[in-house]
Amino acid sequence: MTNNDILKKLRVALKLTNDDIVDIMKLVDFQVSKSELGALFRKEDHPKYMECGDQFLRNFLNGLIIYKRGPRPEKEALKKPTKKPYSSKGKGPYTN
Repeated sequence: MTNNDILKKLRVALKLTNDDIVDIMKLVDFQVSKSELGALFRKEDHPKYMECGDQFLRNFLNGLIIYKRGPRPEKEALKKPTKKPYSSKGKGPYTN
């Protein structure tokens, strides 16, 4: 299965239009035109067929994540709060 096949199958499964794909690619700062997309979705024996590269597919998948889930939260929000150590003054969980 080629990258073009993967892209075609995702397009059909998610009911994406060419405009949607252009918007998805803009989310990851990757510029693509509708005519370039048309070349990716052509049959392999067509003279204007273009092979979908790994970079294009990777950027599309990263953009699709943002498109479906929303932007990634900032790193500060991802940090777990640190627990304070128990003091030795009898206030810990193992005191009577």
